[in-house]
Amino acid sequence: MELGPFATSLGLTLTSASGEEVVGDWRVTEVMLQPAGLLHGGVHCSVVETLASVGASLWLGDRGHVVGVANGTDFFRASRPGDRLTSTAVPIHRGRSQQVWRVETRDADQQLVAMGQVRLQNLTG
Repeated sequence: MELGPFATSLGLTLTSASGEEVVGDWRVTEVMLQPAGLLHGGVHCSVVETLASVGASLWLGDRGHVVGVANGTDFFRASRPGDRLTSTAVPIHRGRSQQVWRVETRDADQQLVAMGQVRLQNLTG
């Protein structure tokens, strides 16, 4: 599945993708940092929304398209340049008009770095 130019610019690559689970790998780079030299939280939010959108789109299939309408992401551990991260998205709710997906991001030691939830609108018809 095509991620688009923004997600591609983050270096995000999908290792698996279905309507049941989406897994992506990425590496923290210098351009992703906030002034203190740590990964900017907005990058986490972008990865969360991207993976949730991919999974929701695959699940909805040719019935329509999805758009994100809410994104809440919590940050637990700092990440620095060179850190390799894996983010995994799974559905919490899939209904006629909306879906909710949870995305966990873990570091190379499998420690939870961030967790987000995205609510998506199913655009059908």
